[in-house]
Amino acid sequence: MSTSKPTSLVIHSLLETDLYKFTMQQPMLHSMPTNQAQYRFVCRNAPEFPLSELAAEVNAELDALCALRFTEDELRYLGGLRFLRSDYIDFLRLFQFQRRFIHVTTEGDTLHIVAEGPQVHVMGFEIYVLAIVNELYFRRMAQLRGGVEPFLAEARTRLQAKIVQLRGINLGGTTHPFEFFDFGVRRRFSGAWQTEMVKTLAREVPQFFKGTSNVLLAKECNLVPIGTMAHEYLQTFQATGVQLRGFQKAALETWVQEYRGDLGTALTDVVGMDAFLADFDLYFAKLFDGLRHDSGDPVVWGEKALTHYAKLKINANNKRLVFSDGLDIATAIRLHQHFADRVQTGFGIGTNLSNDTGLHPLNIVMKLVSCNGQPTAKLSDTPGKTLCEDATFLAYLRQIFNKPE
Repeated sequence: MSTSKPTSLVIHSLLETDLYKFTMQQPMLHSMPTNQAQYRFVCRNAPEFPLSELAAEVNAELDALCALRFTEDELRYLGGLRFLRSDYIDFLRLFQFQRRFIHVTTEGDTLHIVAEGPQVHVMGFEIYVLAIVNELYFRRMAQLRGGVEPFLAEARTRLQAKIVQLRGINLGGTTHPFEFFDFGVRRRFSGAWQTEMVKTLAREVPQFFKGTSNVLLAKECNLVPIGTMAHEYLQTFQATGVQLRGFQKAALETWVQEYRGDLGTALTDVVGMDAFLADFDLYFAKLFDGLRHDSGDPVVWGEKALTHYAKLKINANNKRLVFSDGLDIATAIRLHQHFADRVQTGFGIGTNLSNDTGLHPLNIVMKLVSCNGQPTAKLSDTPGKTLCEDATFLAYLRQIFNKPE
């Protein structure tokens, strides 16, 4: 643990995270408060310098993070979101990250970050850790290349090009509007740039830009905070006493009982779209407002979703497909034009908005790897996104859900 304080903090507020960290934490607090979990940091691509060199700075940032508490103003904002309950807000009033639950080590060039302890206390580390590593990395990258300003200038130029592109799109009389959101906290160049980018889009293209996953920016910019569930929520049910074959149904049912109509977008790719749709029966298809794509071919995924709704005799025009896998504006527009006559669409764009500076972005994640002493896994529809530390469990999961390598 570091005793030095960073000169310029990356995280200034506990609201500076994705909304779904709150919306997942609440049902876990209510339904499984004694869960013990482990989360691990992974860098999926090759950085331009060893991330292990950032260990001391990361430790110092985590020291500062663990000193933060929610302010009364922040709690009032969260309490004003109708889907967050008063007892959960009371929990957050007492909440403080515990430094003993997160550890930073190095092994050669590799940076290891592990959060382990009660799940409702450690699950929140993820987004802050990713934002911290990203900003420290790109601060140093910018310093090595003469300073941050040329990269901010490039980011502004690219953002203006996106705005021109948006203003010039021809929606061709599509049934549903084109709407996109900022999903960029975890992959951002810096907090300052994300703030500037979000404010610029909200000012310049409000007809298209409809919100952000960053709760602090949603509060400060009077935008809609966006988010429902992530992989960790569904993966948790692989290790909580239900039959493994039924973990998705258990997760969806718990969500329905917790939110009773709010936050109705379900994530589909924890064990692949086909296995998800096998569990997403008429009951869930009617109760959930739509689905979120995060791996695999988005057109194939969307067509499968529409076929499923048609099979269940559900009018897809009343549903929404949200796309969030490595998008840019051009791809989002193409997907909208493909689907918008048949279903509502939404697009969560991360790196291409919050870290499009000319520097090669990091591909970093911090994922749930075990819960209650049992392994958890994600069987992605995209090669390279599958994540599990237990080969035997992964093979068993593939067998149960008929998902070959």
